[in-house]
Amino acid sequence: MDHNVPGADAGTLHRLGERARAAARRLARASSAEKDAALHHGAVALEEQAAAILGANERDLARASDAGASATVVDRLRLDERRVAAMADGLRAVAALGDPVGEIADGWVRPNGLRVRRVRVPLGVVGIVYENRPNVTSDAAGLCLKSGNAALLRGSGGALESNRAIAGALRTGVEKAGLPADAVVLVEDVRRETVAEFVRLRGLIDLLVPRGGPGLVSLVVEEATVPFVIDGDGNCHVYVDAAADLEMAERIVVNAKTQRPGVCNAAETLLVHEAVADRFLPRVAEALAGVELVGDEAARRLVPTMGKATEEDFAREFLALRLAVAVVPDLDAAIAHVTRYSTGHSEAIVTRDLEAAGRFTREVDAAAVLVNASTRFVDGGELGLGAEIGISTQKLHARGPMGLHALTCLKYVIDGDGQVRT
Repeated sequence: MDHNVPGADAGTLHRLGERARAAARRLARASSAEKDAALHHGAVALEEQAAAILGANERDLARASDAGASATVVDRLRLDERRVAAMADGLRAVAALGDPVGEIADGWVRPNGLRVRRVRVPLGVVGIVYENRPNVTSDAAGLCLKSGNAALLRGSGGALESNRAIAGALRTGVEKAGLPADAVVLVEDVRRETVAEFVRLRGLIDLLVPRGGPGLVSLVVEEATVPFVIDGDGNCHVYVDAAADLEMAERIVVNAKTQRPGVCNAAETLLVHEAVADRFLPRVAEALAGVELVGDEAARRLVPTMGKATEEDFAREFLALRLAVAVVPDLDAAIAHVTRYSTGHSEAIVTRDLEAAGRFTREVDAAAVLVNASTRFVDGGELGLGAEIGISTQKLHARGPMGLHALTCLKYVIDGDGQVRT
């Protein structure tokens, strides 16, 4: 089967976009049963072709290792049997979700008898540009399918073998359900200049979602001529309040930092109220064995082995086993610190004080704010969205984990019985 057409020029890229556009027209009228069948068949295909997918991934990993890739890059790139199974389970979870297409958001009747409804419809073609995360191929395609959109995927060169194998399995599943294979189209031209061409496919891409580092985001902001949603950096904070349960706080901080440090919802900065810092910082430092801690002067007095934090440390997303630490005099100072350094992704407070929790959730400007829970929960699967196509850190159209509803828009449907405007 022709899974996709590798290309080396803008003309080929445009043809791939046209194929996705044609498939989107069929998907827009697909029934929920057809879309769910495609997802289930895709899950089975991933499982049946797991050996081939893992073999392709091993080739990608070997190239990454030869190129001296960092541990974070390798972790994001690596697949194993568990992660392939998780991709298949993710497709089934999306199939189990309600279909947003056709959902009536609201409606009303005008004095002249016109009946107005706002109905959810697919966007059309969703373009995703992403780096070294082959699971995104499956997650994004699955969400696009369920919401009636075609997925036009442009992964990184480092994950090309893995992405090709995953996309091929998904296309097999789509075809078995009687839908066009081009519901999932992978761009195999991984030259850097192709990204600039991709983000300018106006008239072919209806929504662009970049998933990558600052360089990719900057390119999209500067070059894109299609609408886009930014999946931005995650400089996430955990604030341990004066009224925190310190045992709970320790569990949350350790989980938020170490459960998977190379992802955007991992904690990068720990803020501790000065009233509990002398009791909490030494114990959490011991619990964070293996994590490089850098802190301000007050934090270093309590944990002498801690390195000195710079302004850059508080401002950056480490994506590694490194954590910046600061002691703050009160809730106001904690909120001010978050406001100064946050990228607007996910911020958490640990406290038993309902008033402090309320102020933190109201005053911290982020896509997700958590009370007494790890930032690692800001994830589509963990929040009941099945999977996610990204986590938006902007405020237009979609914010936070983007599931099915974020891949639809509202159409006005107006029913009358002959009314004319006077």
